[in-house]
Amino acid sequence: MPSPSAEPSALPPSAAPWPRRVADALWRGHEIGAPLARVHPSGWDALDRELPGGGWPCRALTEVLQARAGAHEWRLLAPCLPRLASAGRRLALVGPPWVPHGPGLQQLGLPARQLIWVQADSEAERLWASEQLIRANACGALLAWLPQASPEALRRLQVSAQGNDGLVLLFRPRAARHQASPAPLRLLVQHSPDWALRVRLLKRRGPPHDSELRLPSVPGTLDAVITPRLRALGRWTPESEEAADVVGRTDPSRSERRQRQRA
Repeated sequence: MPSPSAEPSALPPSAAPWPRRVADALWRGHEIGAPLARVHPSGWDALDRELPGGGWPCRALTEVLQARAGAHEWRLLAPCLPRLASAGRRLALVGPPWVPHGPGLQQLGLPARQLIWVQADSEAERLWASEQLIRANACGALLAWLPQASPEALRRLQVSAQGNDGLVLLFRPRAARHQASPAPLRLLVQHSPDWALRVRLLKRRGPPHDSELRLPSVPGTLDAVITPRLRALGRWTPESEEAADVVGRTDPSRSERRQRQRA
């Protein structure tokens, strides 16, 4: 009788005779996972390289956390959403912090005829509207601002999103990073004075990503008119270590001269 160690089930995973279809379906924790559905490229090469499948996922929630609502959404999504609009897909906005500016969105490539704006003030109204739009599968992308959504409410949305062919992006406050979330993809977005978006991947289907991505982004049509000095604002602000040293330094001789003048 063969010894137990000779049985295929006792072989190490790397040597086990998996059928090809099984081997292709396996996901190892040190690798970026394959997307469960279609993805849409974000338009940022550095970001796409770190996202499973190389883009924003469909049939799943994506959470974007930021310190202030309305600060980064359009800059982050500007490369992606116009492609959906040009394909004839609609864009739904649920509870945005500001009234959508039609001419500005038109400039981004988002015509007003393809926008659905749901003005919902309470969290319950926003959750209800978001869930109905997700279930209807009527949009190429749903953008919902849900600052107070509970983990249970997010779980319902995630279950509904698994049957939706579009993007579902939720914008929530930075403090929500400490709360549990069923969203397979979570990002923290901040900005720097040199017109860059600073993105941290808090959660993805794959290994942890500890470094920060910097996405160069000049909002709107400023790219054609902004000066080189304004593009390098980070060099003159305390966020730069060198600049902080200059700002914090005091010239003793100058201070003494002022005291003498007052005397």
